[in-house]
Amino acid sequence: MALTADAKEELARIEVTRPSARKAEAAAMLRFAGGLHLQGGRVVIEAELDSAATARRLRAIIADVYGHPSEIAVLSPSGIRRTTTYIVRVGGDGGVLARQTGLLDARGRPVRGMPPAVVGGAAVDAEAAWRGAFLARGSLTEPGRSSALELGCPGPEVALAMVGAARRIGIASKAREVRGGDRVVLRDGDAISALLTRMGAHQTVLVWEERRTRREVRATAHRLANFDDANLRRSARAAVAAGQRVERALEILADEVPDHLREAGRLRIEHRQASLEELGRHADPPMTKDAVAGRIRRLLAMADKRAEELGVPGTDEGDEDSDE
Repeated sequence: MALTADAKEELARIEVTRPSARKAEAAAMLRFAGGLHLQGGRVVIEAELDSAATARRLRAIIADVYGHPSEIAVLSPSGIRRTTTYIVRVGGDGGVLARQTGLLDARGRPVRGMPPAVVGGAAVDAEAAWRGAFLARGSLTEPGRSSALELGCPGPEVALAMVGAARRIGIASKAREVRGGDRVVLRDGDAISALLTRMGAHQTVLVWEERRTRREVRATAHRLANFDDANLRRSARAAVAAGQRVERALEILADEVPDHLREAGRLRIEHRQASLEELGRHADPPMTKDAVAGRIRRLLAMADKRAEELGVPGTDEGDEDSDE
């Protein structure tokens, strides 16, 4: 998941000055990574993140935009937790911040989807919401057959809201339920590049596109090689079959074969897997492939006509041109 880590490190360093965009980003991070807890009758917010830079970014927005203090706790890997986790915790002002960011409505009830300011905001706010969501629960896989940009969502309402946010900035995505969890998925390479660009991960886009191009070139080379191999196998089978027909033609005609046709037939039999062009080079004097093909066609036609007169099996209908 190196690309994911690189993208998050880059996004966490982007400078954003527009207040509504910073609010949308923080709301998305808290919605995707946050949890509400009651401690001593007070609401406490805890957001679990996998990047120290992301944790510091969220803490800075909470302080600069909303004016609330917060603290960061670091949990080392242990048990099922394989990586270091950073927890941004807002205690005393947690309830106020939850209302300000849309985690709670005006009556103090949890909001199931995204805040109205994010759902109905401007394009720059939709970009910021996607940036915050990706920083919290996004992943980016290597370009290839299974390449994808995904968000792990806390519920189907959130997934649909993020699909709508992507649509507002001209990017198609899909909400899916995967192994009991809700996700938003982008698999089209152009859409992934476009979304990374809109979020601000310009360096990551360059790396992702370079790897994508390299993989596509390699895949194209493999397809062409396989195509060439298949053509060679078909040509070889056709040449062997033509050699069998020529043998039958010489058997039918016996001494009635003109010398120039007999010579073309001999070449076909002696070089069963050779192409018509190669047969022409073996001739003395050399011939063009069209000349070789013409002589073998006349040989087969003469043999089939003679076989019909004699009432015996012919050479079977075919065309030496298929060798090419």
